[in-house]
Amino acid sequence: MTDQTKENIVKETEISSDGETSGKKQEGTSGSSTSGERAGKESQLPKITFSTFIFSLNSSALYHMGLVPDPTSGKKEKNLPLAKQSIDILGMLDEKTKGNLTNDEEKLLRHILHDLRLMYVKERS
Repeated sequence: MTDQTKENIVKETEISSDGETSGKKQEGTSGSSTSGERAGKESQLPKITFSTFIFSLNSSALYHMGLVPDPTSGKKEKNLPLAKQSIDILGMLDEKTKGNLTNDEEKLLRHILHDLRLMYVKERS
């Protein structure tokens, strides 16, 4: 598949914030969901920002440390290697985004990293 073909596929499948499909009209799509249904499901999700991404990784680390229950089953499960991986990803983001974050984003990331690292050490012992 050429880069031009990939670019056209991406353009054809992009959905704008108002739920309308942009680009060329899609033909021959399978499945029972309509663009209206997809737009309804997408509007229920929070807007993706750097802060919501950080909160998502924070939630993942807390879940894998067994500190918060699974939202579907209600059970708490501990998997410290996965918790460490989420914390390490946050640490990598901290290093790689130095100088590119707003003051609030930087404070959020540093505070979450500090708290998660302390909790991880406590859970390991």
